[in-house]
Amino acid sequence: MNFTIRQEDAGDYELTEKVVQRAFVDAEYSDKREHKLVSRIRKSNAFIPELSLVAVDANEKIVGHILLSRIKIKNTEQNIESLALAPVSVLPDYQNRGIGRQLILEALKRAKELEYQSVIVLGHPKYYPKFGFRKASELEINAPFDVPDEAFMVIELKEKALQRFSGTVEYPNVFLE
Repeated sequence: MNFTIRQEDAGDYELTEKVVQRAFVDAEYSDKREHKLVSRIRKSNAFIPELSLVAVDANEKIVGHILLSRIKIKNTEQNIESLALAPVSVLPDYQNRGIGRQLILEALKRAKELEYQSVIVLGHPKYYPKFGFRKASELEINAPFDVPDEAFMVIELKEKALQRFSGTVEYPNVFLE
């Protein structure tokens, strides 16, 4: 399937949210409100327009979306900026065609170009390691809530970016609404 990836623009917002909603309609581990999370993130200072990407088919139909947004990793002495990958969405009829994979690869590439140093994801423990994600606990990075250890993962975009840092992820309030 031919598709391209580009930065989402404001004119895409309504369609993108419908794509996100439809992508999670049958998802087992979903609260079915991911599209509302995307909308809230866009209205917050966690939003990074350059890291909100859409996949479009040959007819310019939006078939997928990914969003990386600002988060912090904090401990008692300091905090560092990181990114959250949430969510990545592909329309059901377009799933299993490599679109999600390409969205993730492109988002990570762009984040690295923008000099972000790490990305956190709460996701499928057999899927995300393909991209270089590993258990965050291996780097002494903790979730702020109870999650399975193998599902809370991190990737360092800059080698050893988190080597001398440990702490707990702090999500912006928009993630918790």
